Amino acid sequence: MNIFRLTGDLSHLAAIIILLLKIWKTRSCAGISGKSQILFATVFTTRYLDLLTSFISLYNTTMKVIYIGAAYATLYLIYMKFKATYDGNHDSFRVEFLLVPVGGLSFLVNHDFSPLEILWTFSIYLESVAILPQLFMISKTGEAETITTHYLFFLGLYRSLYLFNWIWRFYSEGFFDMIAIVAGIVQTILYCDFFYLYITKVLKGKKLSLPA
Repeated sequence: MNIFRLTGDLSHLAAIIILLLKIWKTRSCAGISGKSQILFATVFTTRYLDLLTSFISLYNTTMKVIYIGAAYATLYLIYMKFKATYDGNHDSFRVEFLLVPVGGLSFLVNHDFSPLEILWTFSIYLESVAILPQLFMISKTGEAETITTHYLFFLGLYRSLYLFNWIWRFYSEGFFDMIAIVAGIVQTILYCDFFYLYITKVLKGKKLSLPA
């Protein structure tokens, strides 16, 4: 495993922990898009079905279980334990506009036309746009809590590091996955404005807001 994948995984894990701690400590899920979290739970569920069919390593299995478990724990906190604090009025992104084209694309462009491979491809495409409901929610409310911006920063950092991971694997192993790379580039582009605002505002102690 190269350093880019390891640090990418750790950044992803940090984002998940930050989000769970934010909700648990404040006893509130205000400012968090439940729809984005549903999409991420769908991503992990469809991507890691190979847990039932193959074993790669203890590290690989452990991380997959953590991602799936944390995703559903987050949904439990948002839609059950702290449901009264969930801002459904501002979390109004139409996720069907993501699910339908992503689902269609996964059938049309994949490595192998088999159920597991199509679901894996679906998860890759969906992850690239799963953050859109969260960014849309921030743009509607006009601002985001600092702890929420830290969550988003580490989530974006994870994806950026994975791009370097793909580059490293291409030069060191000759491995090239066009689907994962293109989806990763799309996802990173979606974070570009956020990264700029995070660096110019949040790191200077100001509140973050996205252009409406």
